[in-house]
Amino acid sequence: MATAGKVIRCRAAVAWAPSKPLSVEEVEVAPPKAGEVRIKIVATGICQTDDHGLKGSFPNMDFPVILGHEGAGIVESIGEGVTSVKPGDKVIPLAIPRCGECSFCRNPDSNYCQKFHFTESQSLLPDKTSRFSCKGKQIHHFMWISTFAEYTVAPEYAVAKIDAAAPLDKICMLGCGFSTGYGAAINTAKVKPGSTCAIFGLGGVGLSVVMGCKAAGASRIIAVDINNDKFAKAKELGATDCINPRDFRKPVQEVLTEMTGQGVDYSFEAIGQADTMIAALASCNMNTGVCVMIGELDSGSEISIDPMLLVTGRTWKGTIFGGWKSRECIPKLVSSYLEKKFNPDLLITHTLPFAKVNEGFELLRAGKSVRTVLLF
Repeated sequence: MATAGKVIRCRAAVAWAPSKPLSVEEVEVAPPKAGEVRIKIVATGICQTDDHGLKGSFPNMDFPVILGHEGAGIVESIGEGVTSVKPGDKVIPLAIPRCGECSFCRNPDSNYCQKFHFTESQSLLPDKTSRFSCKGKQIHHFMWISTFAEYTVAPEYAVAKIDAAAPLDKICMLGCGFSTGYGAAINTAKVKPGSTCAIFGLGGVGLSVVMGCKAAGASRIIAVDINNDKFAKAKELGATDCINPRDFRKPVQEVLTEMTGQGVDYSFEAIGQADTMIAALASCNMNTGVCVMIGELDSGSEISIDPMLLVTGRTWKGTIFGGWKSRECIPKLVSSYLEKKFNPDLLITHTLPFAKVNEGFELLRAGKSVRTVLLF
């Protein structure tokens, strides 16, 4: 392409400091170095994790930074040695890389990678330099993929090639929200047919859990949220019951236990608050119940629980990216989408031009959107 090997000037939403509105700026994006891919981002979702990052709540994150991690785009150019993608390919940048070499990547039961930002800072690319600059200042990367930029540079092992027929404005959700929630039910909890489930939090991830529980054949899917406006969408996607904890004088875990006799078989926390994590754990049955933590607490947070909640046999576990191995599974999920095996399009409530990125965050914080997709 005519731009290969050259610096590209384009728009990006820069977070100059924590908890401040994003600033849409012209940035310079350097060409990819060896082992790197430069991608023209076509569409990107706004995820709760981006808001979490904007607040400065993540470990290993530096400002100023270009956020965004739920994108889809087209390869513009590749660095030396890149073989898995070529210019023109449709791709999804991966929030969790797959280096293929660490002990986690080599473990068939693992979907983590030691290059992920919980283990190693991803504020700069692997060679410890940035490809972004703005107004003469170096701008940091986010999860190595920074999808709130019209062009971004990522390591090859943080990029998955997908089917050329995929609509990028829809399947960007597979980069995080949908895959995380759906996989939490299918892969992490391994929901069984005929079982009962409770989902705490009905944002994009929580509603994707609802879809996963339905696909797995759960007989009762109880959706829990303090925002009644979320209930119609939850029922459309498969919830059998919807409850608002504020409608009861007793703790919600007691309500769920009474509704089901002994607690649900599977519970999921998709909010990221200590009190709802404890409630989700207590709401699954005391012996074979499985509680899956999906929401993110602020870095350094602690939770106090009564150990008796676990002594009788409950399982409490976390999930990251829904248990999917990113590079291998995202192309398969896109193919399943094209075969209409699931429909995450139903989660997209707002589509905005990229310049309205701050409006998208306001919709998220106000609970008015499930998922906003920004188009460049």
